[in-house]
Amino acid sequence: MVLMKEFRIVMPMSLDEYQVAQAYMVTKMQQQNTNSTEGVEILENKSFEDDVFGKGQYTSKVYRLQSKAPTWLTTFAPADALIMQEEAWNAYPRCKTDCGSSIICFSFVQCPYFTKFQLTIETVHRADNGQSENVHGLSKEILAVRDVEIVDIASSARDYWSYVVGSNNTDFSNFKSGKTGRGPLLEGWQDRSNPVLTAYKLVTIDAPYWGFGNKLEQALLLGERALFLESHRNCFAWIDEWFGMTMQQLRELDLQSDSLNETQKLGRPALVKSMEDFGKRLAPESEDIYLGQRSQLSTQLST
Repeated sequence: MVLMKEFRIVMPMSLDEYQVAQAYMVTKMQQQNTNSTEGVEILENKSFEDDVFGKGQYTSKVYRLQSKAPTWLTTFAPADALIMQEEAWNAYPRCKTDCGSSIICFSFVQCPYFTKFQLTIETVHRADNGQSENVHGLSKEILAVRDVEIVDIASSARDYWSYVVGSNNTDFSNFKSGKTGRGPLLEGWQDRSNPVLTAYKLVTIDAPYWGFGNKLEQALLLGERALFLESHRNCFAWIDEWFGMTMQQLRELDLQSDSLNETQKLGRPALVKSMEDFGKRLAPESEDIYLGQRSQLSTQLST
């Protein structure tokens, strides 16, 4: 069963500010979450231009986050199965004549161990407070099955995945930016914020595997939600760090981060050199091994 959910994250900043905030947040979070055995490895980071997305930035990354996987998954999956590869196309900004100015981003995530697994994230950023109903231009049939959730960065509610993914405990009901004067974020702040934007993130997950596919889809959906919440909370919590910076300064910061990542090598004996190499790194019989464990897995999930 394919899951499709649209998360709407309202932010107290402009589209131009968000470009800087997001770039700063991505670099800082990569530095914070990369150690000798886990983290984010950047394979490619380059400009692109095509007829669909226009001009933007293409990134190819490998995520090694074994310790953050659910316990039930680690009981049968080898370490290599918990590595994900992501290709992302970030076009900023892209103008659409029918709906004004938007930022269009597209991410495609795969796990070579489970070759049928796919996760895609389409993101549209709008200068509104989350009330646009079909920014992705979905058909009536798809709209009928799409689920929508508005994610409040000021909410103090936490679940399992929030604790696994998140570490930002800023209380936005008492937070105020020294540089911009924005905050605190009290109840109903989305309707009063100026400037304001919303990240409309459409997540589609398909894990067509007997016995545990649906559970994996649900877990990944919750994990993505927690990651969206944590990253956007960081964007605002760190506003006094990035506000006033230019994209050129952030590109230089990115180069420093890439250099650090290259130096550390995440402590691995062999570094993948390309997306093709990454896919070949796993043995072709990996999925057959998984299929042979179906009965054992079914028993585990039922207990």
